[in-house]
Amino acid sequence: MARLLHNLLLLTVGLTLKIRVMGYWSLIYGYCALCTGVALLKLGWNIILRPSTTFQWTVRETPPACLNDTSLGTHCYVRIKESGLRFHYVAAGERGKPLMLFLHGFPEFWFSWRHQLREFKSEFRVVAVDMRGYGESDLPSSTESYRLDYLVTDIKDIVEYLDYALCHPSQMLKSSYYFFFQLPHYPEFMLSINDFKALKSLFTSRSTGISCKGRWLTTEDLEAYLYALSQPGALTGALNYFRNVFSVLPLSHSEVRSPVLLLWGERDAFLEQDMAEACRLYIRNHFRLNIISGASHWLQQDQPDIVNRLIWTFIKEGEGRKHYRNL
Repeated sequence: MARLLHNLLLLTVGLTLKIRVMGYWSLIYGYCALCTGVALLKLGWNIILRPSTTFQWTVRETPPACLNDTSLGTHCYVRIKESGLRFHYVAAGERGKPLMLFLHGFPEFWFSWRHQLREFKSEFRVVAVDMRGYGESDLPSSTESYRLDYLVTDIKDIVEYLDYALCHPSQMLKSSYYFFFQLPHYPEFMLSINDFKALKSLFTSRSTGISCKGRWLTTEDLEAYLYALSQPGALTGALNYFRNVFSVLPLSHSEVRSPVLLLWGERDAFLEQDMAEACRLYIRNHFRLNIISGASHWLQQDQPDIVNRLIWTFIKEGEGRKHYRNL
């Protein structure tokens, strides 16, 4: 009898787990289908309103002058040992000074850190990297190449080379693009029609764009992004980060033992402020959160003076100074 009850318990646990897994993937694919439907409606509306321009693209063969601005630093390349991939980065400041490494998100590249490269090169060796699949770094073709553990290894190897010695429903709505990006090929198409109008809108629209009037992207700045993302395979490489995200969920709760400064835009269109507060649970060291009033998702470009000042303050106060001296 005891053995029968034990087997029934195992069967019940196994069945419960399968139901949870099926429910999880049903939610993922269901939301993907919803996002696809919305995207199809937008495409149809675009074709109706702009039939002559929807399928026109500008060929961008020459980089704009701002990408070759020597005041930002020197363009360098490194082939890291673990993956064998070649990474592009821009570096400024004297070798031997503490390393300050800048890593970007979608749909940016090294250029998004231009204000910080200029600001911190006096006391640091500042480096802004093109992540794998972006800019002039290598673009692995398979989605599998963008697994989270590979990305972590990239950063570890780059740092070694350069060392010169979903709990919120509202967040799910804001992250709907994660689900849309799971589709093959179609997101690349939608982001590129009307000469990459959707990408331009990310940086310039009232709802998602840079908020500070004096910091709006110039025509040349915007062309820098479009040049980088219009190169063959560039959009696919950038989107492959998102196409791997659900395969590694739920993430294990690792603790961060380094001092952390978290800067957050009050008007971030893609991330809930509650997510910033939740980060405290995983940090076992000095933690400071600054919500910057009126700032957008593109924080370091939107409010560079405030961002730079807060970074300087964090570095020069007790915990931050102690940490960077040990780098």
